[in-house]
Amino acid sequence: MEQEKVKLTAYFGVNLAQLLSEKICEVENKFPADKFIALVQQNYSDKTYTQRIELIADALYACLPIDYDKSIKILVNIMGDENPKETGMFTDFYWLMPVGKFIEKYGLAHFDTSIKAIEELTKRNTGEYAIRPYLRKYTAQSVEQMKTWAQSENFHLRRLAAEGIRPKLPWSSKLDIFIDNPKPVFEILNILKTEQVKFVMKSVANNIADYIKVNSDAAFELIREWEKSDNKNTQWIIKHATRKLK
Repeated sequence: MEQEKVKLTAYFGVNLAQLLSEKICEVENKFPADKFIALVQQNYSDKTYTQRIELIADALYACLPIDYDKSIKILVNIMGDENPKETGMFTDFYWLMPVGKFIEKYGLAHFDTSIKAIEELTKRNTGEYAIRPYLRKYTAQSVEQMKTWAQSENFHLRRLAAEGIRPKLPWSSKLDIFIDNPKPVFEILNILKTEQVKFVMKSVANNIADYIKVNSDAAFELIREWEKSDNKNTQWIIKHATRKLK
């Protein structure tokens, strides 16, 4: 496991700063690539992978236009084609992780712009971390947005609706606002209970598994309701959510 962590960390250093600077310079020729790379190079060596992601996001903030809308336009323009595969955040588009941190950390005053950027991000990498501060600050708006995503034809957006609102998302702080009152979350999961794409089904199941840990009464009430269904996908989600109880 320790070896895996070292390998993962190795992807998020000066090499990633160089890759991002190349992509940004293709769409914005005024980007100070040397300054950006130097900011990362000076500070990355003793940091964990999550700290490196934040370091690179901070360096982006220091080097991109101060106008958030302009910065986001540049970052969206480097994303490339949508990911057609059911793959997670550490595969083909791992290099977008600092972009997600940039939106999470610096875009909170710009709800509409950031939500659109998160939509584009999650179609390639993931928006599950970027969305969480928005859920805390703009709870009602964000929940409604996630209900819309849950009904999207795009499976990446449906996955984000389930994954981003998990109460115990790995590498993220607890989403305490929904632990005692999971109703808004369960409304989203109910939209997805007959989901057919495994990538999304796993997120729905993992969300329920989280609730088994943080609010078991509510979780098992939801499971008992879903057990009445003869839909095979719903039954698979239940089985996956409760797999660690056996």
